[in-house]
Amino acid sequence: MKYVFMDGVFLWFSLAFFLCNRHVQSQPNYVFKVTEFGAIPDGKTDSSNAFASVWKKACETQGGLVVVPFGTYFVSSATFQGPCNGKTLLQIDGNIIASSDPSLNKENWIQFYSLDGLDVSGRGTFDGRGASAWPYNNCDVSSNCNLPPVSIDITSVKNASFRGINSINSKGFHFNIVGSDNVVIKNVHITAPKDSPNTDGIHIGKSNNIKIFNTHISTGDDCVSLGDGNTNINITRVWCGPGHGISIGSLGKYKGEEDVRGITVRNCSFDNTENGLRIKTWAPSTVSTTVSDVTFEEIIANNVENPVIIDQYYCPHSACSHSGESTIGINGVKFINVKGTSATQVSVNIRCSKAKHCTNIELSGFDLKLQGTGEPTTALCSNADAKIFGSNQLPLHCS
Repeated sequence: MKYVFMDGVFLWFSLAFFLCNRHVQSQPNYVFKVTEFGAIPDGKTDSSNAFASVWKKACETQGGLVVVPFGTYFVSSATFQGPCNGKTLLQIDGNIIASSDPSLNKENWIQFYSLDGLDVSGRGTFDGRGASAWPYNNCDVSSNCNLPPVSIDITSVKNASFRGINSINSKGFHFNIVGSDNVVIKNVHITAPKDSPNTDGIHIGKSNNIKIFNTHISTGDDCVSLGDGNTNINITRVWCGPGHGISIGSLGKYKGEEDVRGITVRNCSFDNTENGLRIKTWAPSTVSTTVSDVTFEEIIANNVENPVIIDQYYCPHSACSHSGESTIGINGVKFINVKGTSATQVSVNIRCSKAKHCTNIELSGFDLKLQGTGEPTTALCSNADAKIFGSNQLPLHCS
């Protein structure tokens, strides 16, 4: 049998075959729906065992995809643990709700642990049902307290992304990223009431190469908080408010803390927040670590109480002895193009340690006016090598 192909037709079929084959190869090898493993989307039946079973199956499979279909799933707790046989995907289309029992004493609700290669995506929601626990949280007034469960804990995870999902009403932190590397948070929405205690949007500790992009955070504590041991953190296009701003710290409370360096916060906005950009350390400190190579750039503040603050005398709920100074070094911090309105007359407050002054603090391109009146704001600097570059800035001097 003789076949004759015109050159154009042959090329078209060859290209179509190549693209189709490439598409097939890029898809997960296996798809596992939680409903096929016993999960019931009625919002009442505990589907924890079904989630554990489907994850085990997908984890054993090269390129397994777990799908949470539309519906509401009650999950009392879940741990997605590795190592897995290749990258594992989790597609959240439905809503996952936590227990409303405030007596459940757990550190985490949903945990991703010891994974290398993870993609969590979708338009679904993790609902921590925090209103049941907030009245019993006294951590804002007492240091002797137990923090409520984290909604989404990411521990010892590498090469992961969380895209498009929603986290609402966490009992404690919404996201907690610890000991992880190369994790991306993108297009995520985080929401809790402004009076919900300790509901940090994203907390990061002892991690490297963490990126947060295009994310909206409205919560009752820090929108993003950076603990010790973090390097190469990139926070870009985060909309924060209400909340307590983006914070480095608090640092210096615990022994064994590590340096913080390579932090970039760019193109972020703060709307009616308690703070904007903040670095906070305890006095006295238990360690002598360093915060260095930090850049805050292209920032918009709208009615923010403390748009820029470095506080080396941080002491919530009067838990400090005030018998010593902070020994945390702060060096090489740049604030570039910070504009908008301050809810207070002092828009920049740099209060550094007498024992270890802040060094190489640069402020440029500032235009911060008093909310409502449009009057110029002022800056206070103590124990700091702080320089304001350029003319026609508000505030113009740091005294």
